Amino acid sequence: MAEQPDGRSSLFSFIKGRTQKARQVNRGPQTALVVDDEEPVRRFVARVLSEANYRTTLAADGVEAIKMAAEHGPFDILVTDLMMPEMTGDELARRLRQNEPGLKVLYLTGFSDHLFKEKVTLWEDEAYLDKPCSVKGLLQAVSLLLFGHFEVPKELTS
Repeated sequence: MAEQPDGRSSLFSFIKGRTQKARQVNRGPQTALVVDDEEPVRRFVARVLSEANYRTTLAADGVEAIKMAAEHGPFDILVTDLMMPEMTGDELARRLRQNEPGLKVLYLTGFSDHLFKEKVTLWEDEAYLDKPCSVKGLLQAVSLLLFGHFEVPKELTS
C-alpha cells in the first residue's frame, strides 16, 4: 500500500504506483510457467495465455516445474495449482523465488476455503483465483499481477 501524506494507506495509490512503474518498462512478450497436476486445467491456462501473446512453459508438478525453470527461466509469472501431490504451489513458489525473487505468483485453487489455513498471508505480487475460472478472469488476474491494471483484449473475452 502507498502511504498518504497524513500516514494513511491507499489501495488506489498502490495500484497507481505499480501501473506507472509497469508502463515505464517496455518489454517483449511476458513468460509464464504454468503448473497444475490436472492436464485439462494446464492446457486451458496455457491456451488462454498463449492466445494473449504470453510465452508459456508447462509442468505437471512442482519437481518438473523446478526443472523447467532451470532450463527455460527466468519467468515473469508462475501460475500454479495450490494443492498438488508431493509439493504445494506455495512451496514451489518459495523454491523458485530463491533464484527469481521478483517472480509473480497466481495460485489457482479449487480449495479456496483451505487457502488461508495453509498460507496465512498472500504477499505482494501474489494472488489467487478460484478454479474453474473464466478466460476473462484468468487474463485479468495475470494482467493485474504483471502490470498493475486490468487489461484484457476484447477479442479474447467474447
